[in-house]
Amino acid sequence: MSRPDLIKLLKEKHPKLNKNQLEIIVDNFFKSIENALVKKKSIELRSFGTFFIKEIKEKYSARNPKTGEVIYVPKKNKVRFRASKKFKQFLNK
Repeated sequence: MSRPDLIKLLKEKHPKLNKNQLEIIVDNFFKSIENALVKKKSIELRSFGTFFIKEIKEKYSARNPKTGEVIYVPKKNKVRFRASKKFKQFLNK
C-alpha cells in the first residue's frame, strides 16, 4: 500500500478530516518513527509489532560474489521488524 492509498483509506474512514490534515497526520507518524530509530530506540505498536535497530558488525573477509575478491565491509545499522504474536496469528488464519 502506498502513501496516497493509505490517505484515501483514512479519508473513507474519517470523512470529516480533509486531505491536508490526513497527510500531516501520516507524515508526522512516520517522521516520529524515523526520529526514534535515529536515536536507536525501538518502536512498539501494540498488536502489530516492533521496529528496532540492529547493528551489523564489520567484516574484514567478505567476498565480492562476482569476482571472488576479498573486500572490507564496514559496520552498519539496519532496521528490523518483529511482528507481534497477535499479528502473526491474524496472518496465519
